[in-house]
Parts: sequence; structure tokens; C-alpha cells
Amino acid sequence: MPPRRYLKFFKPLDVLTQFTDEEGRATLKDFVPVPGVYPVGRLDRDSEGLLLLTDDGPLAHRLSDPRYEHPKSYLAQVERVPELAAMEALRRGIVLSDGPTRPVEVTLLDEEPDLPDRPVPIRFRKNVPTAWLRLVLREGRNRQVRRMTAAVGHPTLRLVRVAIGPVLLDGLNPGEWRELTPEERRSLGLRGGRTDRP
Repeated sequence: MPPRRYLKFFKPLDVLTQFTDEEGRATLKDFVPVPGVYPVGRLDRDSEGLLLLTDDGPLAHRLSDPRYEHPKSYLAQVERVPELAAMEALRRGIVLSDGPTRPVEVTLLDEEPDLPDRPVPIRFRKNVPTAWLRLVLREGRNRQVRRMTAAVGHPTLRLVRVAIGPVLLDGLNPGEWRELTPEERRSLGLRGGRTDRP
């Protein structure tokens, strides 16, 4: 059998996390010309950042199943500077329409992170400051970060996933992809190009 493929991709804004779209919107096919790979989990069309793609079904399951609690790290630009009460609410977990979330690691950044400019600038309101949060989640509900920050009064304006477990977004620009390095593969529990455990 040919070796498994393990890719990381910087999904740009306004790209669907799928390979086909009947409405002609931008998809992964416009950026990743590798047959047979599929995204591990998803990123919303209006979110950016790290996406893993593979043809290794057991790995994809392990990384996306909430039971395994694989951390996923995000940078979120939110409206207004959150106070301690909002930060503590996120850390404890938020009750959303589909039930309570797991606790989240959240940090208020001292300065704006070094990210590529967005092709579509965020909406800017002169009298409303923004802040950047780093959040680490161990589950992946639909639009979870956006729903959680909105629930504590700080809507997310820009959302970038910067890590999936030990694999970082570093070294890629929007629209770029590459194979995982041997070190990155080992960090995911892969040996000899295949999943080491279920």
C-alpha cells in the first residue's frame, strides 16, 4: 500500500472545509491538489487557520472525537476588553443551547498577534476597542468559540486556529500547505506513516 498522507494547510477566510460546492464557492480543491485526503474536523467559512488533511481514517477519528480531548488552540479578536468575570466564565465553561461546554483555557494577550492581514478587514467601530484572546478547547462544537465569547458579551470578530495538539500553524501563509514533518507525525503518535493507536 502507498504511504499515508498527512498534510497541514492554512485555510484562508471564505473557503469551505470541503472539496466540492454546488454553488461554486471556494473550497479545499482550489488549494490542495492531493487526491484522497480529507479534512480532520472543520473550520467555518469565516474562520481561518490550521487544518489537517489525511487519508488515515483512524487518526482523523482520534483527533476529532471529543472523547480523546485533543487540544485545539485559537486566537480570537473580540469586541471590547473582557473583564475578569467574563474570563472566569469561559474558564469554567458556558451553557450553550446544546448544553454546557467543557472548561476552556483562556488568556488575554498583551499585544496583537503576528498574523497575516485579512483580505476583508474586520468591522471597525471607533468607540469600541478590541482585544485578542488565546483559547484552548478540548471539544469541537459548531461555531463554539464564537458562541462562547458572544455568551459572555464579547462577540468574536476574527478567529484563527493556530494549533491542533502539538502541530502548529507556524511557517504557512494563507492558502499554503505542506506535508507534516517526521517530528510532527511522531508528535501525533504516528510511526512508520500509520496511526500508532486507535
